[in-house]
Amino acid sequence: MKNVTINDVAHEANVSKSTVSHYLNGHFTKMGPETRERIARAVRKLDYSPNHIAKSLKNKRTMTIGVIVANILHNFSTRVIRSIEDFAHGHGYHVIVCNTDNSSDKEADYIRMLMAKQVDGLVVIPTAKNEALFTELAEKGYPIVFIDRYIEGVPIQSHMLDNRMSVKMAFDHLYEKGHREIGFLTEPVEAIVARQERYDAYLEFCGSYGTHPIPIQVEKEEMVPELEQSAAQGSLPACLIVANDLALFELLKVAKQRDVRIPGELSIISIDDIEFADFFNPGITVIAQPAVEIGTAAVSALFEMMNGRKNATGIERFQPYLIERESVKQYEGQ
Repeated sequence: MKNVTINDVAHEANVSKSTVSHYLNGHFTKMGPETRERIARAVRKLDYSPNHIAKSLKNKRTMTIGVIVANILHNFSTRVIRSIEDFAHGHGYHVIVCNTDNSSDKEADYIRMLMAKQVDGLVVIPTAKNEALFTELAEKGYPIVFIDRYIEGVPIQSHMLDNRMSVKMAFDHLYEKGHREIGFLTEPVEAIVARQERYDAYLEFCGSYGTHPIPIQVEKEEMVPELEQSAAQGSLPACLIVANDLALFELLKVAKQRDVRIPGELSIISIDDIEFADFFNPGITVIAQPAVEIGTAAVSALFEMMNGRKNATGIERFQPYLIERESVKQYEGQ
């Protein structure tokens, strides 16, 4: 069988070789739809498959990027990965995804593995203990961006939610509904920037709103027995701001097991939206973050760095938004 070349595609589509090359690399913003369709038909008809090995040798690229996430079970992580993969695929790149379980040792191992595979760039939700490794990569100009977290003193740009605003929106919503007994459910906040920012904001707004802080800070594995004990003793607060989706899962388990009525006995507002929040009965009110927008902005910045732009630093914050459902009742006092 004859190997189909880019010249064959150009001849079939009646366009130049460079136009086909632009199309295959996703650079068709200035290309007319009729031209794009002709090239697409030619590619399908000839069953053309780009020679990625030859292309990578010519460009000195592997046409792959690495994505390292702290916990792939987070709904936020899966949506971010999907947005990165969509963007990369549209530019002819493949994605290698690694999950660290918030382990700095696993993170360092994955970075070494990905560097050995000569990936062209990295998108990372970082742990807090590889400052020297990340600083070295940044100082060498290696294309890398952070998502959801930053590391103090490490010159790598981060793309993340405005966590303070998220808690403020949750507090405002509960306060407007008449609630004054407002708790905060989270896993331990140490060394996890997003958790720490949300926890600090909760304490700040307790002070500014004049409410007594009721923090519940416990490991995920211990969350169910801790909450069950509180429910049995009647010491759960009237409402809870839940720091993330995994903590929400544990809280809903307890609510079901202990037959805690939502929102009759417990009002809930969670940070970050999840697929089942709208289908749960009652629907869960959330402060959603634009995960797809965050992931797309981060990978777009990475590609600019890979194409020669100097590595950026600083933090780009994204605004949350309220999705009101039925899990917060209007509080009318005793």
